[in-house]
Amino acid sequence: MAKVLVICGATASGKTSLSVACAKKLNTEIVSADSMLIYQGLDVGTAKPTLQERDGVPHHLIDVVSPKDNFSVSDYESKALPIVEKLLSNGKTPIICGGTGFYINSLLYKSQFGNVGADEEVRKYYETLAEEQGKEYVHAILREKDPASAEILHYNDVKRVIRALEIYDVTGKPKSEQQDGLIPRFDFVAVSIDYPRETLYERIHLRVEQMFEQGLMDEVRSLLNQGVTTEMQCMQGIGYKEVAEGIAAGLSEEEIKDWIKKNTRNYAKRQITFFKRMQNNVKLSPKEATVEKVLELL
Repeated sequence: MAKVLVICGATASGKTSLSVACAKKLNTEIVSADSMLIYQGLDVGTAKPTLQERDGVPHHLIDVVSPKDNFSVSDYESKALPIVEKLLSNGKTPIICGGTGFYINSLLYKSQFGNVGADEEVRKYYETLAEEQGKEYVHAILREKDPASAEILHYNDVKRVIRALEIYDVTGKPKSEQQDGLIPRFDFVAVSIDYPRETLYERIHLRVEQMFEQGLMDEVRSLLNQGVTTEMQCMQGIGYKEVAEGIAAGLSEEEIKDWIKKNTRNYAKRQITFFKRMQNNVKLSPKEATVEKVLELL
């Protein structure tokens, strides 16, 4: 039976080009696992692969949601899982490519954190808090306790936000750092490209510079002019949030750039931590990360 291939890891580590090269060799398709690529019209700030970069390989879960809509991990699972299952049933090796760990886990595992039992008292506490103080207030608590989960979960996804808080309060550990209760759906192998930290930061800085050259400021202004507000889920993404708030605050372009670079570096650190704990994840150096090496692992 065909395996699932996961190409994951930090932002700006070269996941897209490696996944396309592998997909062409395997004659298969790519399922994007990126919480920002789902949005229509968010192209520059997400480094969305162009049609030329996709090189004829079918990509799924890109441009599937209006920027005015919310989209949860469970929404992703319900859309992406049938695609993965269909590819497998056709004898193909699905390639899941992206850096949103919770998206990837929702496909690979039947149930996450199943060994952490429910605590009705804790859950009721946060449900009441959400009703009295608001969803954003509860999400802010999650951001303090488990920043990695808060990065992925929008405050409107109240059920999952409260579940993440419940797991933290019951176990004393963030949901993002736990792997108990993971039941694999598929036989899979994961690959991440392991750049030295300083080299990765240089790649991040270069990408941010390129985004500004390609018109990130204009893209954000256009979204705002279309009625997309700073409170909407898509505008919480790195790049969009800083530009929108920076424009409102009168910051210079260079100040906004530096802000994005800093936040992207911090996000990359969290991604590295997340994927370090991932099962069956093989770290390859940039020189090792070739199609031939990846296919050897399947």
